[in-house]
Amino acid sequence: MAKKGRSWGSYVAALLSITLVLTMSGALVFVLLNAKSVADRVRENLGCSIILKDKSSSADVSRLKKVLDARPYVYSTEYISKERAAEEFKKDLGEDFELILGYNPLRPSIELKLQPEYANVDSIEMLIPVLLREEIIQEVSYQKTLVQLVSENVRRISLFMLTAIAIFLLISFVLIRNTIHQYVHAKRFLIKTMQLVGAKASFIARPFVGDGLLLGLFSSLLAILLLYVGVYLLQEQVADVLMIMEVGTLVAVAAVVVTIGLLVSWISSWISVIVYLRRGEDELY
Repeated sequence: MAKKGRSWGSYVAALLSITLVLTMSGALVFVLLNAKSVADRVRENLGCSIILKDKSSSADVSRLKKVLDARPYVYSTEYISKERAAEEFKKDLGEDFELILGYNPLRPSIELKLQPEYANVDSIEMLIPVLLREEIIQEVSYQKTLVQLVSENVRRISLFMLTAIAIFLLISFVLIRNTIHQYVHAKRFLIKTMQLVGAKASFIARPFVGDGLLLGLFSSLLAILLLYVGVYLLQEQVADVLMIMEVGTLVAVAAVVVTIGLLVSWISSWISVIVYLRRGEDELY
């Protein structure tokens, strides 16, 4: 009875330990995916201003806008007339420049926002000559310094996050490996007994690997539950600023957590059993 109690105790301890590790791993993956989502949203607001010629007809503008909207690198387009540009400039300037100049020198334009993967200096520089082939386009301008700064910061943050997650996954592997090793350690005499009566390594390992997989699965499900509860509570705090409970992200996090839990538990269980099969009877004590 005492042995059964110790066995259950080691199982519960392993379950809680692996759940904690998987929860932390899932949280890091969640942060990484949301960092990418935020970076994409920032990039979606980057683009260029297409300045149109003064005599551009409404039909030409509509045609150009339809052509741009159909292109794969375009996220959105917005037409800004001379009148609207003047009103916005007056608000920024704080006075009516038309009264001073006697006319409106501003030209109509189309604000073009790019898809995230195209929101970088190299892509924009390649797109400018293509855009200038349109006769009604006078010039194309963009904030090169801002685009460079955003691209560089996104690259640095992504590199840092990928490095952090790689290190943490390695730590997670070691911790889960050690936890399952302790669980198998509690049954080392049973393993050695089965070996002494002639059982093959694969036969001996099968129930332990099965237990390890169940341990990994239950731990993964508990970790996912804890993560979802944490994300829900966090969303309540940042709902007005950021939408983090996106279905795609939550599914991806769950898939990663389950994969880590099952894969590492399977490998660790097999290795741990083989370790005890190779030990002599004196080394079991």
